[in-house]
Amino acid sequence: MTGRQQHQAEAPGPAALPPGIVEVHGIGLRVAVRPGTDPEQPPLVLVNGIGARLELLDAFVDHIDPRIEVIRFDVPGVGGSPSVPVPYTMWMLAELVRRLARQLGHPTYDVLGISWGGGLAQQMAFQQPCSLRRLVLVATATGSIMVPGHPRVLSKMVTPHRYRDAAYAREVAAQLYGGKMRLMPELAGQVLGARPGADSSWGYLSQLLAGCGWSSLPGLPLIRQRTLILAGDDDPIIPLVNARIMKALIRRSELHVYADGHLGLVTSADDLGPRVSRFLLAPQAS
Repeated sequence: MTGRQQHQAEAPGPAALPPGIVEVHGIGLRVAVRPGTDPEQPPLVLVNGIGARLELLDAFVDHIDPRIEVIRFDVPGVGGSPSVPVPYTMWMLAELVRRLARQLGHPTYDVLGISWGGGLAQQMAFQQPCSLRRLVLVATATGSIMVPGHPRVLSKMVTPHRYRDAAYAREVAAQLYGGKMRLMPELAGQVLGARPGADSSWGYLSQLLAGCGWSSLPGLPLIRQRTLILAGDDDPIIPLVNARIMKALIRRSELHVYADGHLGLVTSADDLGPRVSRFLLAPQAS
């Protein structure tokens, strides 16, 4: 990194804009934008895990290079985004996010998806080969056809209870998220933003239904974007073998295994934020 690049990476960027509702094709989405300092750099769209509000990734965004604009949103029915009356599919959500990016003035963008959001990010890569430039997949897998975690772990994912009860979040943190949460389970309630009455069960169920029967496995060899796969070495929800399968099937991919768990993007943000930034800022391969 040159001295000028080092200065750019360390200099604080513009202040993030407060979250607000953006109407996209008749659907309200709560959106937060942290502007970037380089108008030539495509923005990074973050796609969160199931039931998670955009605030979950605050720590990660703080460690993304200030040259990169960062766009976050709550999916319908989660956080501050109103619910939609009918179930949606991954295809529909991918198109909704594409329209959001274009409405914000970005015909080209990069996408990072974590956990459930990694599935949506893969769907976007299939649907949007000309718009989606680079892909980052974190703590995620290939959908309904994957190597699953232990049933005792997955059973705790059926409801959004951990987002509503901080004590319960602490109780299940070690078994559910692994990594640093095994030593610091008290962080779970804070990281998840757990609070009484948080979000709607319909919004959570809608995300579950969108993933039912969906799989990216047959299409992974067709992904043309440069792809960074990040996976924790202690992830009870998404075993590491899933990342190795994706690495084998996505031709232009690289895999980094970090020493943490399912929420390493947050609990190891000081390492993973700069790593993702370097991947996004690297020159386009010929």
